[in-house]
Amino acid sequence: MNPAIFDTKNMATIPLLISSSTPSCSSSTASTSSFRSSASSEDISDDIENPPKPPPFELLDAKLPIQSIPFSQSFSYKPLAVLSGHVGSISCLALCGEFLLSASQGNDIIVWQQPDLRPFTKFGHGEGSVKALVTMGSRVFTAHQDSRVRVWKVSRRSENVFRLVDTLPTKKDYLGKFMNKSNYVQTRRHHKKLWIEHADSISCLAISNGLVYSGSWDKTLKVWRISDFKCLESIKAHDDAVNAVAASKGVVYSASADGKIKAWGRENQAKIGSHVLKGILEGHKDVSVNSVVVSEDSRWVYGGGSDGFVMGWEGVRDCSSWKLVCETKAHQMAVLSMCLVGEFLCSGSADKSIGIWKRQAFGKLCKVGAICGHEGPVKCLQGSPNNVGGGFLLYSGSLDKSLRVWWVSKHSSNGEDEEDHVTTRTSCQYGKSIVLN
Repeated sequence: MNPAIFDTKNMATIPLLISSSTPSCSSSTASTSSFRSSASSEDISDDIENPPKPPPFELLDAKLPIQSIPFSQSFSYKPLAVLSGHVGSISCLALCGEFLLSASQGNDIIVWQQPDLRPFTKFGHGEGSVKALVTMGSRVFTAHQDSRVRVWKVSRRSENVFRLVDTLPTKKDYLGKFMNKSNYVQTRRHHKKLWIEHADSISCLAISNGLVYSGSWDKTLKVWRISDFKCLESIKAHDDAVNAVAASKGVVYSASADGKIKAWGRENQAKIGSHVLKGILEGHKDVSVNSVVVSEDSRWVYGGGSDGFVMGWEGVRDCSSWKLVCETKAHQMAVLSMCLVGEFLCSGSADKSIGIWKRQAFGKLCKVGAICGHEGPVKCLQGSPNNVGGGFLLYSGSLDKSLRVWWVSKHSSNGEDEEDHVTTRTSCQYGKSIVLN
């Protein structure tokens, strides 16, 4: 922990709810070639540290050094914690019950236990560089550079061991298709693969309506059924690499280096059948779209580009079409990551900074803060959905191999939202950001 020094008079009392029951992973938005359909805890005992079972957690009032200062005042964001331990740059983050998961290019996934964020265990060693990470229930899905998706299960019976239960495509799925020539597709010159296999690194994952979506540099989007891990579809989604995917209300959005965000949905109202293209959200010409997020009600979609712009669209007529509502120059360099927390959008950039934006009327974005502190590009962001001291916790992972924890206020000092705060100037020096009105 590396908390900043604050005046204790301005400390906020923060309720932290940590479940003492079996951990449940809430749904959240490149090396081995062998197939593994299952694994016992003994099979992965060398890969996982297994410390003593921690005591149960209850509802606590923890005092953290947080200042309740409105955005309009000049102050510096300082991290509540700087977590290190990865041997490679951090590529993705996810919340999983009482745990925060961080994955890296160094083939490892570290489990941090809240509220004090101490290292709890590690898993995933030797499975290839981890590119994406999503959670649902007691399952964790990880995407790897070896073009496979791995499924892990959290179980109290194994002292919270994250146990590998399957690898996608599964051995059953593979054996059922490999002898039929019609199941093979051309991936490169003189090279074919089964259509259920990705031909390049998997870059992103999303979960929606009992399905897992995996996007890859091979330009495809594959659909997997969670109940039996069967690959249902392979969609030729883009003309270039798929960089990000997000899903909400049955609509899946894929963002690509071809400069487009495409919306996909099932053919009929019963949400069965193949996915079809519902619309194309055009970005700037010849600009890669690196990230995409969608609001919980599926009304607002935002994409971050390599030119530093964040573009926003509004879904109309039950998301049967979309209209562009904002184009915001968010950063001086490429936008690499984004996350939504209610009406707040956070953007991470290759310029090493994090922008804090508030959604205004008609989907426009108002900048209310900027955070600097990382020594490398900000590759991934994860916001906590829980209200913490009148704000929320923001987790950021960077190519500098560090994971930082920030507190972001949702309100001004008088309890009112900063609706009229329109412009913000930022100055990043010596690892901090000063926000000026």
